[in-house]
Amino acid sequence: MSRERGFAVSEEKTGLFGGFKEFLMRGNVLDLAVAVVIGAAFTNIVNSVVKGVINPIVGAFGSQNLDHYTACLSDTCTKDAVTNEVTEGIYILWGSVLSSALTFLITAAVVYFLMILPMNRIKARQAAKAPLAATPAEVTEIELLAEIRDALIAQRNGSHDAVVGQRSNSSGPVPTSTSTEK
Repeated sequence: MSRERGFAVSEEKTGLFGGFKEFLMRGNVLDLAVAVVIGAAFTNIVNSVVKGVINPIVGAFGSQNLDHYTACLSDTCTKDAVTNEVTEGIYILWGSVLSSALTFLITAAVVYFLMILPMNRIKARQAAKAPLAATPAEVTEIELLAEIRDALIAQRNGSHDAVVGQRSNSSGPVPTSTSTEK
């Protein structure tokens, strides 16, 4: 089994159902399914708030049903008084757009203030509590110079491959062989 992008990938063929099961068992697919179910339930709550609270407040200045707010594009526009259907002209239903925009803004605000903001605060607290030793120490100039020195000495002595990629923890000279074999 090899690891790729955070999930296990089987090297042998698992078949149609095995691959489908592996796809479904990924953590992000399950998280997405939960989010969709909660989002669908939450949409009903937001729609109720818009229809029951926001629309009546807007209705205090006009019609309670925002769908009645329209604009006429043609010279004359008429609607049937009983069915409220357009009999002549072209209407833009900007009240419906306003209602949908209000629903979106309320949904986004609730998601941000009740879900995202608290999670960001929790993550920030956890990051502040994390030990500082977990962060890698920065390489100092002396360590870099010592590494360059060691690489140059190794290259001069013909053993370049033995030193490449290693960091020297000492700040003193590297012991070298004094014998000269030819």
